[in-house]
Amino acid sequence: MENIESPITKIAVLLRDDLEGWQRLNVTAFLVSGIAAANPELIGDPYVDAADMEYLAVFRQPVLVFAGSKETLRTAHARAMGRDLPISIFTSDLFATSNDVDNRAAVRAVTTEELDLVGIGLYAGKNVVDKIVKGSRMHP
Repeated sequence: MENIESPITKIAVLLRDDLEGWQRLNVTAFLVSGIAAANPELIGDPYVDAADMEYLAVFRQPVLVFAGSKETLRTAHARAMGRDLPISIFTSDLFATSNDVDNRAAVRAVTTEELDLVGIGLYAGKNVVDKIVKGSRMHP
């Protein structure tokens, strides 16, 4: 991936700071699924307990969650687009849909500038991610 400037990478989610608790959790789960789908090498081995019960594999590294204003999110989105960085997005319209087809149609119905972003997910080199989420803060 060309946007990884160092061997140290970061998975990050940036959420709009005016979301309700359930929305923050839902958006985070949605966004990281896109990162996992696009980067299967980020998934580690399955977990196994002492009784040999196997559990699903998960990301090999932490997911850092940030919060910021609507404007901070728009700025981060523009920075990511300016670097041609693939990102996952969640718009406010998706809270009213209940399936993948309707989700994609809701995004397709508006231009990039009109997207009412409530969250973005990204994976890149640590320095790249830090530059993109600059102005946000760690989620409380």
